[in-house]
Amino acid sequence: MDATLKVGKEILAQQPFSTLLGAELEKFEEGYAELSLEIKEDLKQNNGFAHGGVVSYMADNCITFAGASVLGACVTSEYKINYVRPSIGDRLIAKANVLHAGKRQSTCECKVFVRDGGEEKLVAVALGTISKIQAS
Repeated sequence: MDATLKVGKEILAQQPFSTLLGAELEKFEEGYAELSLEIKEDLKQNNGFAHGGVVSYMADNCITFAGASVLGACVTSEYKINYVRPSIGDRLIAKANVLHAGKRQSTCECKVFVRDGGEEKLVAVALGTISKIQAS
């Protein structure tokens, strides 16, 4: 996989849901990815912070980008997420890295932060297995 930011941005642009949300790929290199997303009003839940589904999307997509940086075309086969605080701020930032990679799958972790003013606060931690897509 050519893990360059240009290639990663092209892949993200091919994801209609990511485009709908307004996700941006900030970093994409071997073993690491970083996504960000403006917390718009329509992405908030009734208490005024980013919906958990949006936070979960950020973790899921970011761990898959990290996995793709070492595996090539892949999908998330499983992940778990722990929410540690509400996402109160203006931007979500997901940072994922590969913990281990084999030939067909990788284990990745992601920390999701919210930017509130100039400060980043941890809002969620995820761990997932990313599987290489096998040619039919």
